[in-house]
Amino acid sequence: MEVLERVITRNSPVEVYNCDYADGANFFMGEWKGFEACIGDMNVPHRHNGYSIDILIKGRIRQSIDFKQYEMEAPALMLMEPNQVHQHEMDPDAELINIYFTNDFLVPEMQGVVSCWRCVFSSGMIPLNEEQLEEVLSYADLIRKEYNGDKLRKEAIIRNLLNAFVIACGRISEPSGNWMNAESSQYNMARQFKMLVDQHFHEKAQVSDYAEMLYVSPGHLNDTVKALLGRNAKFIIDEKRIMEAKRLLYWGEHSIKQIAAQLNFEDDAYFNRFFKKHSGFTPASFQKSIREKYN
Repeated sequence: MEVLERVITRNSPVEVYNCDYADGANFFMGEWKGFEACIGDMNVPHRHNGYSIDILIKGRIRQSIDFKQYEMEAPALMLMEPNQVHQHEMDPDAELINIYFTNDFLVPEMQGVVSCWRCVFSSGMIPLNEEQLEEVLSYADLIRKEYNGDKLRKEAIIRNLLNAFVIACGRISEPSGNWMNAESSQYNMARQFKMLVDQHFHEKAQVSDYAEMLYVSPGHLNDTVKALLGRNAKFIIDEKRIMEAKRLLYWGEHSIKQIAAQLNFEDDAYFNRFFKKHSGFTPASFQKSIREKYN
């Protein structure tokens, strides 16, 4: 994986929106080729309601994901969480398989796994060797056959194949398997905390808020989250709020006061101090510098 210094064009104004090419479906599988006309739509900054896993089979793809630019060459896996603002540019000869799914589509066991995506995948971009490519394609082929067919209990089979596929991807990304071997009570607490932060970060900013919902002490929650995710609970909450603020500052047409209110800060002055503490910039200077950089 290569981090790029190339310029990604920002069309102004660009709204933050959910681009659901699955037409509301909770599972979608498709194949994309760089020369196809519809690929141009991928250059438009967008974000999805669900998770996506792309298998890059051939060629190169350049991606901008939440203010970072990457270039990947096949074979590779690319993993995207819900709400990450991104855009893609594929070489004309590039080919990839896209699997998109919502949290509700997964079997219950895997809902916990993907809700703590970072427990499974150390990186959203994973280079593959030929053996690993063969393994992920074997799962993709089985899923494709079911998806394109019309046999009895089709959805149940796809759900279980997807379950195995996600575990296989996690095994490639994190061969030690620590994310699966963690003590179940600790793991469950960490993934429940992550789910709650994703749902409530707009209005709840304190570790004690989440500890109360999980019926544990703030100290115990902090220790558990840090042991599994490498960062304490407060860092996870603040990181989520800062990233959403950055997305709104760059992609949206919101005033700083509106963003502060949307993220439930007491006032825009407090939001300014919070943002500068965690990013090194004021919201206004970040907005100016990031738009100059990518325009």
